[in-house]
Amino acid sequence: MSTFKPGILLSLLILPLVASGQDSDSGGRHPLFQTDEVLKAVLTAPIAQTYAQRHQEVRIYHPGQWTYTDEDDRTQRLDVSIRTRGHFRREVCDLPPLQLNFKKSQVKGTLFAGQNKVKLVAPCKEGKRYQQYVILEYLAYRTYQILTDHSFSARLVRLSYVDRDEQLEPWTDFAFMIEDDSDMAKRLDLDRLNIESTLYSQLDHPRTALLQVFQLMIANNDYSVIKPSGDDDCCHNIQLIGIEEDDGSVLNGNIIPVPYDFDFSGLVNATYAAPPSQLPIRDVRFRYFYGLCQPRPIIDAAIAHIQSKRDEILALYANTLELDDGLRKKTIKYIEEFFEIIDNPESVEKEIVGRCRGINLMNKHFGESIS
Repeated sequence: MSTFKPGILLSLLILPLVASGQDSDSGGRHPLFQTDEVLKAVLTAPIAQTYAQRHQEVRIYHPGQWTYTDEDDRTQRLDVSIRTRGHFRREVCDLPPLQLNFKKSQVKGTLFAGQNKVKLVAPCKEGKRYQQYVILEYLAYRTYQILTDHSFSARLVRLSYVDRDEQLEPWTDFAFMIEDDSDMAKRLDLDRLNIESTLYSQLDHPRTALLQVFQLMIANNDYSVIKPSGDDDCCHNIQLIGIEEDDGSVLNGNIIPVPYDFDFSGLVNATYAAPPSQLPIRDVRFRYFYGLCQPRPIIDAAIAHIQSKRDEILALYANTLELDDGLRKKTIKYIEEFFEIIDNPESVEKEIVGRCRGINLMNKHFGESIS
């Protein structure tokens, strides 16, 4: 049975895991993710050809050029190859997300130093509404960054698309780039884990609780910390990190789940989003906790940590001028409604503790005395 020490839980949540030798200002992040300034860039490539392959299982990279304005307002040009990526969005979106493949030798000494394959999230379809979805999903990443270093970095881009074959008219949209999962793990001095599934006992429970209360904040249930999706490694919309032993095993309590893909959340409220069919709700805006059961001290520590970041989180949304005024006010109200839930002990008991899953697993792991 695991040793349960409630006194250290809050410090585990608050103190980031900083790798030795990391730059304290950059947090070990590559230059691309060391600032939140909106990057201005132009992608010139056979974009129509690339999009035409989105339904194919095997998709080739198409060569192009990435032009951006650096911090000194100078124009920089890099070769880049692109192809469509993703699962759901690649199938349903007119403008599917892209994988950017830079040349490692060419990016040295530039803003893209250390980058190779970069995930680019773009509006699913034409129109202002879909641009706002992208900004809201980007803000979900930024919100989790506020809560913990065990998160993916993201960078907003004002991106102009130029189809080299002139099959598509040029257009400009907001998009954002996501930190590579291996880079994220390395930044934290941890390993990227590729495993088929996890056990309750293997999870880092304070950080899992933090993740799951965060998912309640943004009303997202399109994830799993223990169950793989289809033939993929574990887990659905979660990257697992930890310290892998020489024999490939991971010690109990050491697997940290890191979330990504928030477009099915109530925060984004995309027209194509729907709650998982097993939930008794029909509106993604309705917050329904579907996380694993954790001892109350762990849940309370996660909530206390999020409450300590309230002002910073609300300021993030208030200061994001890329959001329409009306949507910004609506989103801030939506986040404030979450804080009303976690500020009320009765609501916490009813809507989080009372709805958690796997109470038998919790009791077996921690002992029934703390349930």
